[in-house]
Amino acid sequence: MSLRQEKVSSLVQEKLSLIFLQKVLDPELGLVTITSVKVTPDLKIAKVYISVYKKENRDYVMEHIEAMKGFIRSELAKRVSLRVTPELHFFIDDTIDYVEKMNKIFSSLKKDDNKQTDE
Repeated sequence: MSLRQEKVSSLVQEKLSLIFLQKVLDPELGLVTITSVKVTPDLKIAKVYISVYKKENRDYVMEHIEAMKGFIRSELAKRVSLRVTPELHFFIDDTIDYVEKMNKIFSSLKKDDNKQTDE
């Protein structure tokens, strides 16, 4: 990723976080965090990765964000001075799920190992 892509990604992430905090006021969404943003080399598309605190709300959150995508992009355009405001594509960041899964595996391995040493 080029330095320009990194700077634009960071800027878009910062501004989207503020937009979600100040403008997307739906208590049903719960805690939504912009975990990362990756822009294409031409800066026309931004892949926005979000983390949703309540896993059972993920579908609702994604539907709501998709419905508000135009509004969110227009708010972003007001806050960043780019020639073209990137088109936003939202994705669930499932890194936390992966970490939880790995922790469970390690815990079960540790328990199995403790059982074997006790025998």
